[in-house]
Amino acid sequence: MSKILTKEGFDKLNNKLQKYFKKRATIAKKIEEAKALGDLSENADYAKSKEEQAFNEGRIREAENILSNAEIIKTVNNGKVVGMNSIIHIKDNQGKEYKYHIVGSGEADPTMGKISYESPLGRCFLGKKINETVETETPGGKKIYKIIKIR
Repeated sequence: MSKILTKEGFDKLNNKLQKYFKKRATIAKKIEEAKALGDLSENADYAKSKEEQAFNEGRIREAENILSNAEIIKTVNNGKVVGMNSIIHIKDNQGKEYKYHIVGSGEADPTMGKISYESPLGRCFLGKKINETVETETPGGKKIYKIIKIR
């Protein structure tokens, strides 16, 4: 199953993968140093390093899997219709303004204003135009948003 990513998200994950590879060498060195101390059955440094190695290898496999199956979405946005990779400025019915970047689910980070196109909020904006309003159900109740700008 492919993961939909923006070019920015793909590059960010690829950079993380390179860091995991560098960390792999550091961890291997720690394991060798711990082995040199002798009895591994009671060696806390060895056990900790092996756990760190297993975690890092899992991250490498996960990142490689996502990157090898990624579908990179290009920006085809003309600023008139909300789509993948659009940056939208919206206003709620209380007049509060928000800015969201519509991204793939693997890149979503609502605290940074990145919402997945698959999320309830992201789905309600897709295909909409400037000055259109959308209505969505939130944990706090029904919300109405007006799209004021699309980039």
